[in-house]
Amino acid sequence: MREPSRLWTPQDFRLKHRLRVRWGEVDIQRIVFNPHYLMYIDGAFTEYWRALGIPYASIPAMLQGDLYVKKSTIEYHGSARLDDMLDICLKCERIGNSSLLFQSGIFRSETLLVSAEMVYVFADPANQRPKPVPQMLRELLPSYEAGASPLQVRVGSWIELGSQASLLRQAVFVEELKIDPGLAQDALDPAAVHVLVLNRLGEAVATGRLLQEGPGVARIARVAVNAALRGSGFGRIVLQALMQHAAERGATRVMLSSQYSAQGFYSRLGFSAIGEAFVKANVPHIEMERALEPRPSLFGTN
Repeated sequence: MREPSRLWTPQDFRLKHRLRVRWGEVDIQRIVFNPHYLMYIDGAFTEYWRALGIPYASIPAMLQGDLYVKKSTIEYHGSARLDDMLDICLKCERIGNSSLLFQSGIFRSETLLVSAEMVYVFADPANQRPKPVPQMLRELLPSYEAGASPLQVRVGSWIELGSQASLLRQAVFVEELKIDPGLAQDALDPAAVHVLVLNRLGEAVATGRLLQEGPGVARIARVAVNAALRGSGFGRIVLQALMQHAAERGATRVMLSSQYSAQGFYSRLGFSAIGEAFVKANVPHIEMERALEPRPSLFGTN
């Protein structure tokens, strides 16, 4: 393995997963046990796929193969200690016929503590025999490392986007939240503008809709994000696309009914609570609103 201490900085990696060292991960000297670094890297590997919009558990079904660790090489340049904030950085360095080489650096601020290389083999889950890396991954991983978005954002009608949006709503609202199936889709959908966020496999990972509430007022509703991908910014992408579209249509205010537990998420996007909490579909909600200003278009409508 190359000596990375002269070469690697956090800026060499696009994927950065931050964590705090916990008590159960250190020895009597409050230094991280060596094996935990591989655990940290494995966690970052899952976050890497989450950043791509691909739920890690769904890789076998979606790619007709799975990734297996063939070799891990790790070098220690320093020690992480209890309560340190670490950046676990990861990148795909090279793709072979059936193998993928990932490099990782573990940093405390700008200081490199651990460097590692992991070789994964793409193989048939039934017999673990190597298979060629799918062409989609050969295109997706280098483009992600080069800074391209791994997602496609589509804005359109229910006729265009409804089939995929309804499947995601079914998974989130009906199967996960146990909401009446009749509330997951309604008569307002055909009149609404819909947003769909797709990964490079064409799978819908987030959705939402926009309705005209009144003169200059729009309403956002039916926001749903794949459970395995929450916390990765996909819900924010949906909200920004819907607000952009509302502003382009002349709206100066946008409203939504937030689940009470999601109030913080919408607050960080500039929404303010109005009125008192209420129950909708057996779930506590609160009405929220924010002002809009005209902005240039961020997304196409392909």
